[in-house]
Amino acid sequence: MVRNVARGLPWALQALLHSSHMYHEAKSSFAHHGVKFSNLEVDLPAMMAQKDKAVSGLTKGIEGLFKKNKVEYVKGFGKLVSPSEVSVDLVDGGSTIVKGKNIIVATGSDVKSLPGVTIDEKKIVSSTGALALTEIPKKLVVIGAGYIGLEMGSVWNRLGSEVTVVEFAPDIVPSMDGEIRKQFQRMLEKQKFKFMLKTKVVGVDTSGSGVKLTVEPAAGGEQTVIEADVVLVSAGRVPYTAGIGLDAIGVETDKGGRVLVDNRFMTNVKGVYAIGDAIPGPMLAHKAEEDGVACVEFIAGKEGHVDYDTVPGVVYTHPEVASVGKTEEQVKASGVAYQVGKFPLLANSRAKAIDDAEGMVKVISEKETDRILGVHIMSPGAGEIIHEAVLALQYGASSEDIARTCHAHPTVSEALKEACMNTYDKAIHM
Repeated sequence: MVRNVARGLPWALQALLHSSHMYHEAKSSFAHHGVKFSNLEVDLPAMMAQKDKAVSGLTKGIEGLFKKNKVEYVKGFGKLVSPSEVSVDLVDGGSTIVKGKNIIVATGSDVKSLPGVTIDEKKIVSSTGALALTEIPKKLVVIGAGYIGLEMGSVWNRLGSEVTVVEFAPDIVPSMDGEIRKQFQRMLEKQKFKFMLKTKVVGVDTSGSGVKLTVEPAAGGEQTVIEADVVLVSAGRVPYTAGIGLDAIGVETDKGGRVLVDNRFMTNVKGVYAIGDAIPGPMLAHKAEEDGVACVEFIAGKEGHVDYDTVPGVVYTHPEVASVGKTEEQVKASGVAYQVGKFPLLANSRAKAIDDAEGMVKVISEKETDRILGVHIMSPGAGEIIHEAVLALQYGASSEDIARTCHAHPTVSEALKEACMNTYDKAIHM
């Protein structure tokens, strides 16, 4: 069943991130490589059409899988009316009741609203509206310095917008390793991002042609007015669990609306399960997928498992930032003796050869056993390289295990090997 919200956010955003990166490279880097253009311009309608085509194709692919596996696809808004029944207001009109022995709540999440900031998807937009702008805003303000806000900001920054990010917390992406985060922020500032940290929005005026945001220090103080053509609200997400009948059948949720489940994803109501963004944990599509597989395995009478300590996170900016496991701050707080190996991309041959050497790799391992505790990468393609580290953590590998594994040369992934070697001060190329 579906609900009336944007589908395919990760796909649509990936499409625009790629298209905008191609334009930015053509504008700012290609000449350096001997490739020159004249009259280079952005065709935004064509870019949006490519994005829509990608999302449509992927969506139809999922529908094809439903058909192939004989899964009935009911299009409409579903609401629980009993532990075994869902009432559906159909997209095409009318309603129906869908019955099942087991029900899985997989409704995802929605944009977190801010007091006094009303999203109209024109001047004040959510991620949905930011993916469908018909003009490139001269000035864009992003409220929230998390994954999505920085990725969305990157798209429009590359296309020519002046991007200012307003964040209540003292840091961008608070969950990120501190050392990587500082380097990441410096990199974004080099790309002309402006940051207003420890800052809160206290007023919004949309009466003119644009938007006027009134902000002040998070701790209180002198107010400032920021003008923008468009404001993107990206201050987090909340589970989409209100109004779907959970209370009617007695399913328990926490204060944030997250459905409470046991280690088999079952709620307090027998036969009703929940997964993904609807339950506690990181709101990541791949985490939700793992939840779904494990949940169905449990329902089928088998054993399912999700290791939440090895769920990777990726910020799809350029360079990308990817991580898995614990940050150095978390390891330090745990009291475990540890060692750190680092390797800068400036010393990586592939990164230097393609003139894309902004970033580093950082590996944290337990001092006594050398077991890897966390890996943090800022590099081109970090979102792909991180999976070597995910596998290492999943199987309890040591930094020496990766250091002794042959890596193709020249590749950016060699930086991970060198960082592991450097936990023993044995890196070759520095």
